[in-house]
Amino acid sequence: MFKRNNKLSISGGSAGFQKILALSTLFILYIFFSIFGNNFFSVATLVNILDSSYYIGFLALGMTFVIITGGINLASGTIMMCSALLGGVAYNIWHWPIGMSLALIFFVSTFFGLMNGIMIAKLKLPPFIATLGTMSITMGLGAIISKVMTMRYPTVTDPDGWFKFLFYKTSGGFPVGAVWLALFLIIAYIILNKTIIGRYTFAIGSNEEAARLSGVKVDRWKMVVYTLDGFFGGLAAIMYAAAYTSIIPSTGNGIELYAISGVVIGGTSMSGGIGTVSGTLIGVFIMSVLKQGLMAMNLQGQWQTFFTGFVVIGAVLLDIYRNKKANQVKKD
Repeated sequence: MFKRNNKLSISGGSAGFQKILALSTLFILYIFFSIFGNNFFSVATLVNILDSSYYIGFLALGMTFVIITGGINLASGTIMMCSALLGGVAYNIWHWPIGMSLALIFFVSTFFGLMNGIMIAKLKLPPFIATLGTMSITMGLGAIISKVMTMRYPTVTDPDGWFKFLFYKTSGGFPVGAVWLALFLIIAYIILNKTIIGRYTFAIGSNEEAARLSGVKVDRWKMVVYTLDGFFGGLAAIMYAAAYTSIIPSTGNGIELYAISGVVIGGTSMSGGIGTVSGTLIGVFIMSVLKQGLMAMNLQGQWQTFFTGFVVIGAVLLDIYRNKKANQVKKD
């Protein structure tokens, strides 16, 4: 446990610097696109930025816990879409009430999160391999059960239209999704910084063997972290269904990359042991501003992917430099 605290004390200032750098980048991007983009500086654009942040934001909050432990989840995007598809099957084909369909979404996503945790903690599969397998399983399962049919959720004119009002926007256009994201940001912050789950998450990521020798049941807490990641994936699935209504089978692959990017850009170390949920949200907003800003400059979606790659590489290089400096301090 001493090694964990030593790493955190050495690297904490650098991590805070990276979060400040991310916040500065967000501000600079917003000013840049406000000047050079077409009608970027407007309430409509701000709402669009929020709209494109909801489901990625929830995925990224769960991913923050995973990456702090030194792990990764390549299946979060397909788990989200599979959960939304099965909820859509329950609502459209099995004729379940919308409330029960939403509960099924949570069950499916949390179940796959637990399965990831079991494979990684108990079966000792590398996180990359375990979640890569889960990615294929969930993508195929969603297509099989839905019979490769698009599933649709209630629109504002349907009797169950309250679903969109509750999780997306009110009839007056108020972005309710932003309220949910802010609420669960606070909850994630409390879990990560004020509870035993967060304490052991940092301990495992800082030095797993030291945590084990200190009496931490590493396998149990890894399972908790991946299950929590699955829960946040369920929230992301509900937000996605509320925002886009139509869920297409065999999709979702690649969405997790935006969540991982938001986490890394926000200052969470890929080597584990360092990270904040507030930094993660800043990273998510950077990508949303980049997306909307490039659209305002009449550039297509592929440019967002192109520039996001450079931003992620820069964030990882900064993380490597930070860890190198921390190791030099410890040697001295």
